[in-house]
Amino acid sequence: MNASGNDATAAVNRFGLGAKPGELAGIHDPRGWLNAQVARGSDGGNAFAGLPGSLDYLREEAQLQMTRRELKQGGRGRRAFLSGDMQAASQDGQANAGALKQALKPYRQETRKALLAEAAARYRVATVTDTPFVERLVHFWSNHFAVSVDKRPARLFAAPMEREAIRPHVTGRFADMLLAVETHPAMLLYLDNARSVGPNSMLGRRIAMRLARNGDMDKGKAGGLNENLGREAMELHTVGVNAGYTQADVTEFSRALTGWSVPYPRDFANGKQPQSAFVFRANAHELGSRRVIGRTFPDGGFEQGKAILEFLARQPATAKHLSMQLAQHFVSDHPPQSLVDRMAKSYLDHDTDLAAVYRTLIESPEAWDAEARKFKTPQDFVISSLRAGQVELGNQPQPVLALLENLGEPMFDPRSPAGFTDNSANWIDADGLWKRVQAAEAISARVAQTNAQPLAFAQDILGPLLDEDTAQAIRRAESARQAHATLFACPAFQWRA
Repeated sequence: MNASGNDATAAVNRFGLGAKPGELAGIHDPRGWLNAQVARGSDGGNAFAGLPGSLDYLREEAQLQMTRRELKQGGRGRRAFLSGDMQAASQDGQANAGALKQALKPYRQETRKALLAEAAARYRVATVTDTPFVERLVHFWSNHFAVSVDKRPARLFAAPMEREAIRPHVTGRFADMLLAVETHPAMLLYLDNARSVGPNSMLGRRIAMRLARNGDMDKGKAGGLNENLGREAMELHTVGVNAGYTQADVTEFSRALTGWSVPYPRDFANGKQPQSAFVFRANAHELGSRRVIGRTFPDGGFEQGKAILEFLARQPATAKHLSMQLAQHFVSDHPPQSLVDRMAKSYLDHDTDLAAVYRTLIESPEAWDAEARKFKTPQDFVISSLRAGQVELGNQPQPVLALLENLGEPMFDPRSPAGFTDNSANWIDADGLWKRVQAAEAISARVAQTNAQPLAFAQDILGPLLDEDTAQAIRRAESARQAHATLFACPAFQWRA
């Protein structure tokens, strides 16, 4: 292999999403190719045009809740229950259950349609984009700020969060991305902050009084303070678990985040039209100054929590945490500390500017070392296959979603705020490799229909990474489909090298 060939394949595979036909041959300056993408920014604006925004989804959710409430609480059944006619109440309850199921059917159909449209747009962009490095970064940060659709309240908002909070800031300041994410409905609902109430806030005191009248004197929990967002924003999103913060820091930060919420169904009632998918509820906010990691933040409503996020974004621990994660993603599971330190310095020197960090990564020799490589996650494998074959998804992403589910990385469903693991060892096992062979056979059926020269195709996609054993297996394949499956299943295709 020549050096330029190695650098081109590294740019396309290690930094990008895998080669499209003709892409490798067209790269004469790998570092310049990557830097140009950073300068250009995120792709896909047209692909996502027409998709509902988070506020649209919240409006639909509000309509659903109102419909459910009307059917459950209204009608003759409720009056019969109150009058003691239990038989009539039971009969009407069964009728209401049937009516509820029928009323919710269109909503469920629309929800499924919306989720499929989001998935189709996401993977169409990944398949055709000319800025695959930036697209990989979008997916990286989406996993860094993981939201799982397994939690029903957040189900509709994971994809919009990627579109609305991550794409616009992927080459900008991390501090701006952080604020956009932490104020997004996806994160507020997933980590239960939308209904976090300060115990001593106006709303908290009102709740405490009501509970006290009912005999519940535990006023310490009466306000409903939830620490999930405060904890994960520190442990996962910014400074990292080993930064030396305390439980008191988490609690104080969580108090500063009380009142950070989304429009409730009642906010859409009677023709009301909220203008934002984020709402700051001053009556739920815990007043007072907050002390977090040695810094005191004065009382200031929403601005207090915002100031703490800005403070956390600028911490040296955050610079190290983010730089380590980026280096692990793009270079190796155990990246050189020299690289991590250099990236962290760029982050701090440029006021959390991510483009500066990416440029440092691109210009670092460690990132281009022959030993620097990563085993493809299931999503990497599927996307690189789609790109290689230029598979047209149209509006039918179901086969791709089924492949991701079977391979163990379903879209937006990591089942943990920590996201999907980036460690190669977690994806290399006998069962996982066998499922990749099966996936390769399924994908090859689509590619073989449009490509009649498998060996030339393999040379175009892998370049100098195509080894003689794989080439020989492709030559000896009994059909074009088998030849393409051999390419997608071969060891060289499984690594981002």
